[in-house]
Amino acid sequence: MTACILALVHCDGDTWLHTHENKNVITANSTSGTAIPLRVREFFLARQPILDRTQALVAYELLFRNAEAGPARVTSDLSATASVIAHASQLGMEKVIGDSVGYLNVDAAVLMSDIFKFLPKEKVVLEIVETMKVTPEILSRIEQLVADGFRFALDDVITDSDDVQQLLPLVEVIKFDLRDMPLSALLKLTPRFRAANKKLLAEKVETLEQFETCLDLGFDYFQGYYFAKPVILSGKKLSPSQLSIMQLMTMINSDADNSDIERAIKKNISLCFNLLRLVNTPAVGVPRRIDSVTQALMILGRNQLRRWLQIMLYAEPCKKGHASTPLLRLATTRGKLLELIAQQVEPRNRSLADTAFTVGIMSLMDTLFSIPMEEILEQVAVVDAVSDALMHRSGTYGDMLSLAEQMERIEEAGDMFDSLVERFRLSADDLVNLQLAAFEWSDSVARHA
Repeated sequence: MTACILALVHCDGDTWLHTHENKNVITANSTSGTAIPLRVREFFLARQPILDRTQALVAYELLFRNAEAGPARVTSDLSATASVIAHASQLGMEKVIGDSVGYLNVDAAVLMSDIFKFLPKEKVVLEIVETMKVTPEILSRIEQLVADGFRFALDDVITDSDDVQQLLPLVEVIKFDLRDMPLSALLKLTPRFRAANKKLLAEKVETLEQFETCLDLGFDYFQGYYFAKPVILSGKKLSPSQLSIMQLMTMINSDADNSDIERAIKKNISLCFNLLRLVNTPAVGVPRRIDSVTQALMILGRNQLRRWLQIMLYAEPCKKGHASTPLLRLATTRGKLLELIAQQVEPRNRSLADTAFTVGIMSLMDTLFSIPMEEILEQVAVVDAVSDALMHRSGTYGDMLSLAEQMERIEEAGDMFDSLVERFRLSADDLVNLQLAAFEWSDSVARHA
């Protein structure tokens, strides 16, 4: 099948997208008019979750990093955006962001290009970069795109400048980077933008305290990994359903009889119902419907049953009114990505892949339960290699987990990321394909959880 790759072509002062057959290169023009070749598959793509005030997932920001060694060497915003759009268009935007909305950075060159014909406007929010100088031509172009149905956010706002004031009527979302904004500046600026009926988005939110401060200030959206950091609560108890699942996992790990496992599942009607619902999702790939616990045990086997029990632990909070929790999506993405990396490294070693999945999905259980990882591992027996990976990020599984964590923050990844990619002999092409497959699988699980 011939791949259709997008290329940016510059002519008579305009930049637009052009398609080529059997080519693997984008030619991007910077604002200075310099042609910048960038191979479509020579970059890493990450998505960072954006949550609302109830901590439900509402969007992802799509982030770019050049595959060459070194942190985030983006030659121009245009080439980075073009690469993301090209890859997303080639593979399907739904594989990258699922049912969510995608935030993409745009600069003057992107805005003045014809790149937007390849974007589903209902699925994207365009982030205007803070370095862009506002001109009459830029304002006119944004007005035209807004009239066409595109939505805009203003990125990294640090002051209420003339440029910000000119753009304010055209944007829906104002983004603040908490690393660059002292609290005094936030207290001063946020009331102005709220009075203008703009949505406020705080990015680089890394602690629960930062989230709560922004919540009090009236922020609507939050971007960062504060939700994935464990907040240990002394005396925290698991819910009855979580205890039931943990006990079942222990039974499976201790090689209990199928009849005993089946009886334990059937004692809990809610657990029985939710397990059958989950194992009948498209992500499982079972050719026919599973209608009983007996069938589930026979068809799935113990390794697959353990997997779905682990997922159910994260799906449990969804009952509290959320469509799905960000932890569910992050944990299932990690689990699947580690499984796929293991399959790539040793295709015939099924045990390696199964254990890698367990490491990925268990890596956030201390956050899920607000209990130290040591206590979790006391309740669920695991082999030393899994314990070492979860506690110390050591060994083969620990390296896989570290690589997944680095990919989640791809724009900040450094030498450790590059050494881990080399350690597993993975190309940029490999990693992007594995990551997209993990995204798609996780989104399928979350939709049915």
